[in-house]
Amino acid sequence: MNYAEAIVYLDDHTNYDKTGRVTSPSIEQIARLTAVMGDPQHAYPVIHVTGTNGKGSTAQMITRLLMASGLTVGTYTSPHLDRINERIALNSEPISDNDFAEQIAAVADLEGLSGVRPSYFEAVTAAAFRWFADVAVDVAVIEVGMLGRWDATNIVDAQVAVITNIGMDHTEFAGPTLEDIAREKSGIIKPASAAVIGETDPGLIAVLAEQEAASRLLRDVDFSATVNQLALGGRVVDLRTPTTIYPEVFVPLHGAHQGDNASIALTAVEAFFAAPLDLSVVTEGFGAVSIKGRFEVLKHQPLVIVDGAHNPPGADSCSRVFFDDFDPNGRRILVLGTLREPVGMLDAMRADEFDVVITCTAPSPRAVPAGDIAKAAIAMGCDEVFSYDTVEDAFAKALRIADGDDAILAVGSLYVAGAARQAFLHLAP
Repeated sequence: MNYAEAIVYLDDHTNYDKTGRVTSPSIEQIARLTAVMGDPQHAYPVIHVTGTNGKGSTAQMITRLLMASGLTVGTYTSPHLDRINERIALNSEPISDNDFAEQIAAVADLEGLSGVRPSYFEAVTAAAFRWFADVAVDVAVIEVGMLGRWDATNIVDAQVAVITNIGMDHTEFAGPTLEDIAREKSGIIKPASAAVIGETDPGLIAVLAEQEAASRLLRDVDFSATVNQLALGGRVVDLRTPTTIYPEVFVPLHGAHQGDNASIALTAVEAFFAAPLDLSVVTEGFGAVSIKGRFEVLKHQPLVIVDGAHNPPGADSCSRVFFDDFDPNGRRILVLGTLREPVGMLDAMRADEFDVVITCTAPSPRAVPAGDIAKAAIAMGCDEVFSYDTVEDAFAKALRIADGDDAILAVGSLYVAGAARQAFLHLAP
């Protein structure tokens, strides 16, 4: 099997991401599949990360801190922006096409032996676990795909389980309350896990505490970003952990929420080592963090930014960074496609404060049609609204009308951010 054949194999193994069709979540299939592999997910320690927002950024920060500590680190994240290889990385470098094809071929060969026809996500997850065992990582950082308890990644036994926050997300599988969501996400906490909790709502913390853990560390009790200031190219933060205060750490990411993500990432790594880190390691680790599609500035004059915020809490964080930290002198141009109910996303993005709103249909079977988003934007009072069927066409319109003082923000999901990045590479002068 070559790389192209591996992609065809995955596309033939339908799942929620690829088709939008909902099935009952379960870890039974992937557990049977990886058992035939010899359970590679138990060959290395794991830091497992979930949360409604911030889990991708937190996973990347944890990876860089572990690398700066001298470890070989496997990282598994989803979804990807440009190529599926991005989901599986060794020391922050995506898996090669040949290695990816080899691992997917191994999964395909085991279908008959295991009696399991894995979904797209299960196949990629099993391939990641197997590759990490093959290359003998010292530790794997695993980001949950959806919720936690029944996610395919939850066949790991996490030494450290990280829950960044709790919001209304994936309510087709869990809900209708935040407590229900919290209970599902708490499923990644195992009896031997150090649980690092970023959620601060007392009621939700009580729900998370129902899950047995070896220890618990809570935001604002055991760790926090005590100083979180805007700086050129990111944030400067003072980070307090259960053991140490790390002063004036530069985090090269935009938004106060990234300072909060830094505090939970550092606490997770301390919990993994059961020891504080040297300040030089912390400085090196955070200084190397670079995350595509998370308030990523692609260009100045005009300012062009893409962000993968995919739900109202994430969109609210994105809009606050845009208006508070950047606040361009020229026109504000919003390119928005979403997989969510559009009114909530438009409201969280403060769409009526943009001079131009350009809606698009995200490249996903779960996408809201661009026309429906445009109607919602007009109804909320947006003055100048355009609608295009694709991200590429919407982004091209934004580039055509923008001058040097303007700012373009493309947002709504990682699917939109990824497509906008590719459009920028092809369209930007």
